[in-house]
Parts: sequence; structure tokens; C-alpha cells
Amino acid sequence: MFKHLREDIAVVFDRDPAARSTFEILTTYPGVHALLLHRLSGWLWRHGLRWLARFIAHLARWFTGIEIHPGATIGRRVFIDHGMGVVIGETAEIGDDCTLYHGVTLGGTSWNKGKRHPTLGKGVVIGAGAKILGPITLGEGAKIGSNAVVVKDVPPGATAIGIPARILDTEQAKIRSETAEKIGFSAYAISQDMNDPVVQAIHAILDHIAANDQRMHLILGALQKLGVDSDAVAVAEAKFDVNHLNKIVD
Repeated sequence: MFKHLREDIAVVFDRDPAARSTFEILTTYPGVHALLLHRLSGWLWRHGLRWLARFIAHLARWFTGIEIHPGATIGRRVFIDHGMGVVIGETAEIGDDCTLYHGVTLGGTSWNKGKRHPTLGKGVVIGAGAKILGPITLGEGAKIGSNAVVVKDVPPGATAIGIPARILDTEQAKIRSETAEKIGFSAYAISQDMNDPVVQAIHAILDHIAANDQRMHLILGALQKLGVDSDAVAVAEAKFDVNHLNKIVD
């Protein structure tokens, strides 16, 4: 028990820059209090004292604003930041090192008994107000954006946003960022999930430039393999970049 408590305190220091002292964490962090009371109610639940377990969980909800069913399974070093409005259902499973912000719901979509709540892999981060619904699985290291509504599995390491949630193409976002930087365009505050037609047009241009660059590099690589002088290839590549940029400007 004390080992888990030390881990809980260390996690708060690691993930909340506002934490100043152990005493402050023990006395003013509802997420820590909720987890402590859940360990007690969970032990009672597993040993058949179901009403007492539910009553302690009810008191915990009243004191902390965090509702955790005693039947939920929660791993180690889990951090519930702020916590108000968090709801964790009976068959939910939360892996080690997960982080949940306020307003998160790990809920069900069915009245049927059995597994009906989500399973979170290790290191999952769920943003404020997100709703994870049904017996789905969030893979290890997955990230869920604030206010997202997730009703399908999320692969390990993926990021899901929106209503209903969709998986971001992080590789495509990286390519766009590199292309924008190459041509001297700063796409600050423009995210790939925005529905603004101007933003979508910019993304289409960046995708087109990246595709043409890739084709040109393949052509020049093939010419080099055929014995074309490397200096001539470099000049051709430079001319391609200049002409391409001029077309964009025009």
C-alpha cells in the first residue's frame, strides 16, 4: 500500500508542474484520494463485500468528484489530473502509467452484462472531456484529444480526435511540416484536422509538393544509377526546386 502511495506521489511530481510538496499532494489532490479509496473499495468488491464497496465508492465520489466503480481495474502510476467529472465504469481496465484529465468518461454503450467498458493499454493519455465508450481497446501509448468521442479501437501510439474520433495520420502531418519548412512557409496554428477550405487547400498544395519532390528524387536517383554525372544531377535538382517554387508563387 505504501509503495503504491509513494508511486502516486512521484507521478504527480512528474506530470504536474504545479505540485510543490508531498504534503500538498496528500491533502489537496482529489485524483490521489480517489485512487486510494478505490484500492480499498476494490479489495472489498473482490472479497464479496459488494454493498460496502459501493458505499465507499459513493463517498469517494462525493468527496472528490471522481466516480470509479469498485469493479474497475486500475494499474500502477495512474494519474487523474484535476479529476472533477471523471467516470470509470465497472468493467473498465486501465493499464500502468496512464493519465486521465477532468471530465473523462470510460463508459458503456450497452445494458448487457459482461465486458462493456474500455480497456486502456500502458501509457495512454486521455484529454479533458473525452468519452471512451464500449468494450474497445486503446493501444499502448495512444493519445485521445480533448472532448473526443471514441467508439472504436485505437492502435498503439496513435492519436485520435474529433466526434466521432478519427485517427490522425501522424506520418502525413510530419511530411507536410517538413515540406512547409523547406519552402519557407510557417503553418503555425494550422492543424490537419481543421475543416477550413483554405487550410485544406494549403494541405493539398503541401501534399502535391511532397509527392513531386519524391518523384523527382526517384528520377534523379535512377539517372545516377545510369551513370549520369552527379554534378549534372545536382544542378537539375536545384533547377527543379527553383522552378517548382516559382510556379507556386505565380
